[in-house]
Amino acid sequence: MLIELLKVIFLGIVEGVTEWLPVSSTGHMLLVDEFLRLDASDAFKEMFFVVIQLGAILAVVVLFWKQLWPLGRKAEGGITLKRETVSLWFKVAAACIPGALAALLLDDYIDDHLSTPTVIAGALILYGVGFLAVERWNRGRQPRVSRVEEISYADAVGIGLFQVLSIIPGTSRSGACIIGALILGVARPAAASFTFHLAVPVMFGLSFLKLLKFGLAFSAPELVILLAGMAVAFAVSMLVIRFLMNYIKKHGFEAFGWYRIVLGIVILVYYFVLAK
Repeated sequence: MLIELLKVIFLGIVEGVTEWLPVSSTGHMLLVDEFLRLDASDAFKEMFFVVIQLGAILAVVVLFWKQLWPLGRKAEGGITLKRETVSLWFKVAAACIPGALAALLLDDYIDDHLSTPTVIAGALILYGVGFLAVERWNRGRQPRVSRVEEISYADAVGIGLFQVLSIIPGTSRSGACIIGALILGVARPAAASFTFHLAVPVMFGLSFLKLLKFGLAFSAPELVILLAGMAVAFAVSMLVIRFLMNYIKKHGFEAFGWYRIVLGIVILVYYFVLAK
């Protein structure tokens, strides 16, 4: 059990780092499992690699609570709705619709046919090139939207359509959303902030579906593994989110694009040359 917990701690670190950086957390988790295999059933691992992300999502809830919570207090006392926050949540809901439909229709097909090292490597490389291309195209252009509150419903749905791409392992949900937002003219900090907001209902929804599919029939060791992974992912995410928000104030996403390309090539070389 100790060995399995050490594996889970490592997986939680990987999840906490890669959930928010646009490098694909699910892709990294599947690849790490190729080398550090959890001693668990395939059904449990399929659920675990999604539900562990709830730990990372809780970090967003903690760090962005004031922006996420729609209720405020009046100066004279009493409760009031914060209009900007409520409006933002409606836009988040609109952005969720395309991804929710895609997940319901394609989730089983993706799990059975596309969760392979070749697909992951291809997606890493393709969207790595996408980041480099979008950053070069954006160079010298003034963002049309500088604050997350300025994102329109049309922008939100557009970002949601880009999020659909992330159902392919190796794409990165945050990466697809950020690329889409940049193309639509949203500034990097606003794009990242909206992506964080969007992650909350998306990951809660996906986790609920995976838990429902698994059946909630956990053994004691499985429950310990799941909770430990979520706790580590939460702690690491608290640090990574702060780092990313500070980083993108002065830098673009080119470094992540190059990282994706190099990692994708390494994966292809390993599986098609070294592993034979």
